[in-house]
Amino acid sequence: MNAHAQPTATDHVLAEVRNHIGHLTLNRPAGLNALTLDMIRALQYHLHRWALDDQVHAVMLRGEGPKGFCAGGDIRSLHDSFKAGEQLHATFFEEEYALDLCLHHYRKPVLALMDGFTLGGGMGLAQGCELRIVTERSRLGMPEVGIGYFPDVGGSYFLPRVPGELGIYLGVSGVQIKAADALYCGLADWYLDSECLASLDAGLDRLHFGDYPLKDLQNLLASLGTQVLDDAPLAKLRPVIDHFFALPDLPSIVEQLRAVTIGDSHAWALQTADLLETRSPLAMAVTLELLRRGRHLALEDCFAMELHLDRQWFEHGDIIEGVRALIVDKDKQPRWNPPTLAGLNARRVAHFFEGL
Repeated sequence: MNAHAQPTATDHVLAEVRNHIGHLTLNRPAGLNALTLDMIRALQYHLHRWALDDQVHAVMLRGEGPKGFCAGGDIRSLHDSFKAGEQLHATFFEEEYALDLCLHHYRKPVLALMDGFTLGGGMGLAQGCELRIVTERSRLGMPEVGIGYFPDVGGSYFLPRVPGELGIYLGVSGVQIKAADALYCGLADWYLDSECLASLDAGLDRLHFGDYPLKDLQNLLASLGTQVLDDAPLAKLRPVIDHFFALPDLPSIVEQLRAVTIGDSHAWALQTADLLETRSPLAMAVTLELLRRGRHLALEDCFAMELHLDRQWFEHGDIIEGVRALIVDKDKQPRWNPPTLAGLNARRVAHFFEGL
């Protein structure tokens, strides 16, 4: 993108520099700040400009409104474009992943305020940042399998790097987690009560930067928050999750969740099996393969693998049906292809990864 071309729809991304900090606010609160292509381009434009500006020492990324940082990509527009025979989905993912990658490699510290819902594309933005902040309102997740899709935006890199099999569980089930689990999983760095956010802003406006901006920001966060919370539910479930989600394939995972009792986790296991049986079998199986491959790949290779799947998924995956059932018609009765794990063909799953 031309550095001088002002992005359109900048009203959906607010940008200003205060006290050597570039502030970027996703400004679509009615849509839980879900990302459009214009928003992705506006974010990229400002990040590129600030990377070259010696007067900007750090970047703060947040969402407008108390409900969410960012609930993902604007999936409805991608569905509609594909149905109309257009290519928005191809352009969208290429530019979204480039933006996520830019954040992973950004030379200045970026704070991501994951207050409220931080799902899918919102996780893609935040996980590339150096200082990831959660509050008591935070709900983090990669819920893609629920709409017949797979965890992308770098999910194939950051999920398998969560301790044990917890990231595999999060990706395959699509469940959301709160602040304590986010810190325990290494998907967040700092916890602040939401009532401290005004103090954080005041602190950022007054901060005196030395030679190490990251250190200055960490000291400010340390004065307002903490890096560990007690009672992370996933810490207790960890041995059980590590057992079930290391099994070779999804049919075995679901079968054993129903059959095997470990400790007092039986109610959780049955609930998880029920949940998995509502998800797209194809999306879950591809997700399992994607995350297990991603565990051994470099960041760039993970994004390339996700893009490789994207290029086939709108035509051959379950996403169009998932979006129809959950977002367009809202009948919540997706007709997955195949409808059950029993009908899943391993060759069909492997086919998506051919030619990588």
